[in-house]
Amino acid sequence: MKLPPFLQSKAARRGALWTLAALVLGFVVLRMKFAPTPVEGCLAASGPVVAEVMGTGTLEARIKTVISPRIQERLAEVLVDQNDTVKAGQLLARLDDGELGRQVEITAAALAGAKATVERVRADEARAEAVLQQARLDHQRASDFVSNKVGSQADFERAGERLAIAEAERTRTRAASVEAELQVVTAQKTLLFQQERLGYTRILSPYAGLVVRRDRDPGGVVVPGGSLLQLISTDEIWVSAWVDETSLPGLAPGQPARVVFRSEAGRSYPGEVVRLGRETDRETREFLVDVRVRELPVNWTIGQRAEVFIETGRQPAVLTISPRFLQWREGRPGVFVDDRGRARWQGVELGLRGREAVEIVRGLSAGERVVVVGGAQAPLVAGQRITVR
Repeated sequence: MKLPPFLQSKAARRGALWTLAALVLGFVVLRMKFAPTPVEGCLAASGPVVAEVMGTGTLEARIKTVISPRIQERLAEVLVDQNDTVKAGQLLARLDDGELGRQVEITAAALAGAKATVERVRADEARAEAVLQQARLDHQRASDFVSNKVGSQADFERAGERLAIAEAERTRTRAASVEAELQVVTAQKTLLFQQERLGYTRILSPYAGLVVRRDRDPGGVVVPGGSLLQLISTDEIWVSAWVDETSLPGLAPGQPARVVFRSEAGRSYPGEVVRLGRETDRETREFLVDVRVRELPVNWTIGQRAEVFIETGRQPAVLTISPRFLQWREGRPGVFVDDRGRARWQGVELGLRGREAVEIVRGLSAGERVVVVGGAQAPLVAGQRITVR
C-alpha cells in the first residue's frame, strides 16, 4: 500500500532528523573519547630540597613557678601585676607581720635573759672554784697538823667535810653553767626560727622573669600552696610539639626548625630542637619534641598553638619536582611524563621529600615535563592524549 505524498515527506524529514542527531552524538562521543585531556605540567629542574617533620603544640616556658606563701597569714600587699617584668629577689607581695614581729621581740628578750643567766652562773662557778681551792688548802693543813700531833682529829674531819661540800658546789655550778649555755643556744635557734618565719611575710621573686597571672588581692587570708602569682622565666621559651612516632629516627637535638604561630600563619620564626621526649602517647602514637623559639611575635601568650617544622635534611641543588605530581602504583612512586602529547608512566626513585619539592634520584632528566590532571577528573592512563595548560 502506497502512502500519500504528504505522509512520505513527513517520514523522510523525521528520518533525516534522527540521522543528524545520531551523527552529532557520535561526533561528540568520539571527540570526548579521543580529544586530548587538559593537564597541568611542570618541568623537572635543579633546585633545593628541605625535608621537614611537622608537629603541633603549644608555647611554653621551660621554667615556670607558682608563687605561694609558706605560712598562713593575711595578705597585706601585692606589689606586682600581670605582665610585669621582675628581677631576682624583688619583693612581690607582703603578708601581715604584726604577730610574727612580736614573737621575734619576745624571743630576742628571752635570748638576752639566757645570756645574763650565763654570766651569773659563770660568776657562781668562779666563786665555787675559789672556795674549793681554799677547802683543799685547809684540808691539807689539817692533815699535816694531825700527822705532827699538833691538831685534833675532829678538826681534820671538819676540813674534809668542807672540802667535799666545796667539790659538790663546784660540780653543781659547772652543770648550771652548761645548762645556761644550752639555754642560750636554744634561744638563739628559736630567734633564728622566728626571724625566718618573719622573713616568710616578704615574698620575693626566685628569679628574673615575667608575671603571667595574678590570682589574689590584699585583704584575704592565704595558705601555703595557694597561688598568689604565676611567674615564668623568659630566658628560654619553647614549643612543646606532638610529633608522630614514625619521625623519631630522623630527629636529634640541635636540628634547625621553624615555628608558625596560628596567630601569624603567614610568618615563620626560627627555632632549634632542644630535647626529645622519651614517652609516646599510647592512643595517638605521638611524642613530645621541645623546640626553642629564638624570636617571639610582638604579642604572644603561654599556651598558644603553633606548628613546628623540623629540618631533617637539606640538598642545595638536586633534580626536583613538586610533590603534587608524584603518584603511586603498587606502593612504588612514579610520574606521568608528557611524551609528544601523550601521557607516559615513568617510575622514579626518591631522595629527600620536602613540603615544596621532592628529590628525584633516578628516573627523570632535567627538562622533562611531568603532568597531572586537576580537579575531580579521572586519573591519567598510559598512552592517553593530553594537552598541557
